[in-house]
Amino acid sequence: MFALRANTAPDKRDIMTERKGTVGFSSYASLMVPVHLGGNAEGPIKLAASLADRFASRLIGVAAAEIVVPYYGDSISAADALLLQNAEQTAGEEVARAEALFRRTVGCSSAIEWRSSLSEPRGFILSQSRAADLLVLGRQGVDDQGRMAVAANDLVMDLGRPILLVPPQVESLSAKHVVVAWKDTREARRAVWDALPFLVRAELVYVASVGPEANEQGIADVCSHLSQHHVAARPISRSGDIASETHEIIDIAQQQGADLIVAGAYGHSRMREWLFGGMSRDLLDTVPLCCLMSH
Repeated sequence: MFALRANTAPDKRDIMTERKGTVGFSSYASLMVPVHLGGNAEGPIKLAASLADRFASRLIGVAAAEIVVPYYGDSISAADALLLQNAEQTAGEEVARAEALFRRTVGCSSAIEWRSSLSEPRGFILSQSRAADLLVLGRQGVDDQGRMAVAANDLVMDLGRPILLVPPQVESLSAKHVVVAWKDTREARRAVWDALPFLVRAELVYVASVGPEANEQGIADVCSHLSQHHVAARPISRSGDIASETHEIIDIAQQQGADLIVAGAYGHSRMREWLFGGMSRDLLDTVPLCCLMSH
């Protein structure tokens, strides 16, 4: 730990040195952003580029397009070969357009990298995530349907990395005020750890627990734990019958001026949430704020 010199006040660099000590990791060394060609394609790239500047991170753009050959029944080999050639050319052109969009959006920087493949996008993103600390993913809008776009629901369970989900039309994130949607689950604990680079830079973090068991979730312990990482955290508890826990968390975030929600993903089984509803599904599908989620 940093020791103050006698009769002197610490300067800002000393304070940041202490805050960014060995107690927990304080930055993301590498960010990854999947790129597609939909109407909301630029927003997540711009946001990821701004975060890369903030964290002094490498930024990796990734894109994949699967080669899809139409099948028309019995055909001769020459026709099959031509269809395959045309499909490969189309997929290659889409990937090239995605790379051009990525490079044009992020501008000139030596700390960027591009990775692409003519393969199934979900599998390619999952494999490439080994090179990143955080995946910045745009939530699909009505204009984003296409074979290059991948939904967060298709990634979060198998990624092994936190996802920063960016709603349509959002291009920036201050994260000065952050809300942790807390339930005492493994996934929530993982999310708080994965979000530490944001939390240590926030002006104020609200650890919020809502629902009938809100007072039993240990939010005071979470705030105390965060204080050991030099995070200014306050507990918020709303117990009782609540129509929608997700709406309650969003309401808390908006009241506190937060633009980032941190939450665990799928503490219950994914099938149960699809059948009966749940916070993870709602956050992944509808939340109007950026949301960092871990499983």
